[in-house]
Amino acid sequence: MRKAADGDCRRAKGQPDRLGHFINGLGRGGAGALLFGIPMLMTMEMWSLGFYIARERLLVLLIALLPLLVLLARRIGFERVSSWREAGRDAIVAYGIGISASAIVLLTLGLITGHMSAHEIVGKIAIQSAPASIGAMLGRSQLANRTGDGSGETEIETSYGGELLLMATGALFLSLNIAPTDEIMVLVYKMTLWHILAVALLSMALMHGFVYAVSFTGGHELSAGTPAWHAFVRFTLPGYVVALAVSFAALWIFERLDDRSALETLSCMIVLGFPAAIGAAAARLIL
Repeated sequence: MRKAADGDCRRAKGQPDRLGHFINGLGRGGAGALLFGIPMLMTMEMWSLGFYIARERLLVLLIALLPLLVLLARRIGFERVSSWREAGRDAIVAYGIGISASAIVLLTLGLITGHMSAHEIVGKIAIQSAPASIGAMLGRSQLANRTGDGSGETEIETSYGGELLLMATGALFLSLNIAPTDEIMVLVYKMTLWHILAVALLSMALMHGFVYAVSFTGGHELSAGTPAWHAFVRFTLPGYVVALAVSFAALWIFERLDDRSALETLSCMIVLGFPAAIGAAAARLIL
């Protein structure tokens, strides 16, 4: 009887701790949503995109974001995550935080009014909630107090496919902030083919250096006897391809590739791929 009572007492004590940890995670998620989402929330191109962007393209963005959020939740959820079901729950919570934060900020800034149609309001909130939801999940990782007991900081082993998906998350996060702007098109028109090639080479060099050549926390350690080209072929090159694919998807979603030639499309991908590659490399370092 005494053992049963002690077990009930420990469970009762653990419940508030678990709830408090989850609430703290929500607070950090809200801060992360604002911190990482503000650049897009205060960008004029994003305000108009919410009105005219094709709804099927917006739906593709929102659907594609879910598995990325689930993977992030599996690594850095709002509390200790022991199953994919709990990771899915945290991903939905992050989405909710992103939607709420976007709606509050847009409403406060007068970018949502009662005179707007439901079509425009939903479009504005939906498109802004994508980076805000990623920020909500990253907020737990970047804003957590790491001097405590280490609660929730369990290292999760990531498969090769998971590594590439993490890279896609980092690439998507930075791409979403830049793809809607006119600067990408302006840069493409100003650059020659040699500039485009130089950007591609610089992107891969920085991506490789961030993770392998520089002693950043979270970087990969090459085992003794492993040739240098192995890491480049296995991670850097596929990671850059992922960054280019994400860049293409972001440009397509935001209708920046309509009526473009193949060369212009490739140039736009490489230019946007520069920040996307950095985001892909940084994702492995910070997550």
